[in-house]
Amino acid sequence: MSQPRVFVARAIPPIGLDLLRPHFEIDLWTDPLPPSRATVLERVQGCAGILSLLTDTMDVDVMEAAGPTLRVISNLAVGVNNIDLEAAQARGIAVGHTPDVLTESTADLAFALLITAARRMGEATAAVKAGEWKTWDPLGFIGADLMGATLGVVGLGRIGRAFARRCHGGWKMKVLYSGGRPQPEDGLDDAQAVDLDTLLESSDFVSVHVPLTTKTRHLFDAKAFAKMKSSAVFVNTARGPIHDQKALYQALVSGEIAAAGLDVTDPEPMDATDPLLTLDNCIVVPHIGSGTRSSRDAMSRIAAENLIAGVLGTTLPFSPL
Repeated sequence: MSQPRVFVARAIPPIGLDLLRPHFEIDLWTDPLPPSRATVLERVQGCAGILSLLTDTMDVDVMEAAGPTLRVISNLAVGVNNIDLEAAQARGIAVGHTPDVLTESTADLAFALLITAARRMGEATAAVKAGEWKTWDPLGFIGADLMGATLGVVGLGRIGRAFARRCHGGWKMKVLYSGGRPQPEDGLDDAQAVDLDTLLESSDFVSVHVPLTTKTRHLFDAKAFAKMKSSAVFVNTARGPIHDQKALYQALVSGEIAAAGLDVTDPEPMDATDPLLTLDNCIVVPHIGSGTRSSRDAMSRIAAENLIAGVLGTTLPFSPL
């Protein structure tokens, strides 16, 4: 008897593929760039499962192209904004994701972006490489202090709490948050829940950790940036469309805010001609929040386990539904 066929939309760490091989005929997309829409619609036909990435849109058309054999879509990501969850539920298709395992690595990167932007390290490094470092300058590259500053966390979920712990425990920051709540083990008993406007007006650093939904799309628009301190640093490691990129550019150019650190952009990949990339006070990295060996291996393993469970008709280890 032939094995069920699954489509894996990109090469993933070997631990996941090794788990899948005994169970399935694997149709693996090995190109470093995501498969085209036409390719996805063709390759998913007759599949029992799909292992997708956040770059792959899993909508009604994909589900219809796969046909009645499709039992599960397993996303190699925490977020599932690339999947039409209602359409999947209506068709009895299980949906998996990979939470928890990238919490600490993403929180680390959020803090790295914060301190890099706050201390103007991007500008300073560029100056050294350009041969502009002539002497120690008492007025050179003066940045923001972290110790005792006020941190605003928009979305105090797993990653938001891990990020707040770093800032509160190590740098004694006062923590304000909007959405979510601290847990007893976080050591954030004195964190204050405030409305978003108060958070924006009061925070020296604002970090975004909410999922992308219709309500959070362009949550950070021109009005939001205008409410922030002129010395504030904005950090987004969640999803690019949560900030309005044109509004962010204007806020940085006009001095409404001091700096920004982005792991996510809109669109991804970012256009090389995007005006944000011309700014010294904007740090951009290519969505590497989960980019550690342990996190990526764990994501690969969980995505494979979700795929296996879905095809077998058992409860998925991790599902957003």
